[in-house]
Amino acid sequence: MNYTIDYIKNWLNANLDSERFEHSLGTAECAKELAKRFKLDEEKAYFTGLIHDCAKCLPKEEMQEILTNVTLECGELENPKTHHAPAGAYVARKEFGIDDNEILSAIRWHTIGKLDMTDFEKIIYLADKIEYRTRPNEYAQPIREALKNEGLDGAMLISYKNTIKSLVDRNLTICTATIDIYNELLKAKVK
Repeated sequence: MNYTIDYIKNWLNANLDSERFEHSLGTAECAKELAKRFKLDEEKAYFTGLIHDCAKCLPKEEMQEILTNVTLECGELENPKTHHAPAGAYVARKEFGIDDNEILSAIRWHTIGKLDMTDFEKIIYLADKIEYRTRPNEYAQPIREALKNEGLDGAMLISYKNTIKSLVDRNLTICTATIDIYNELLKAKVK
């Protein structure tokens, strides 16, 4: 990392809207707590949670330019809400000089996820969904409960189940990777 946490917080504060900045702080705090619980690198988790949404508020034209430089999965182009994840990994590498593949991958996959996610990727994914500063309790609490009672995979399963329901309810396209991940988590739970 080429920059201090204070520099990055200042950069994020200048480049994100206030709610997104607050969410980034909450995700960082939650990621650090989860890393401690699951015996992973707490500082790395905090840092990754902090910058996970670094591209969220980019102008549409800049986002589109970045997306021409990354490989997208099925359905990602169809849902602009997921664009910031691959763009965020790109920005983290270019803007902050991040070359840690674990950090970049966790940023890249924090929205749709992927098959065979590492525990570190799961922590960032879940911290984004359940942080206490901006996430509605009615959405986050079932995931928090599953995390407490069933661990990372149980929480991931609840999160994917809720995501799929929400996409269906809103008549939005569901990426086949989302279905595959849900099925993988469900099969692992049944075993």
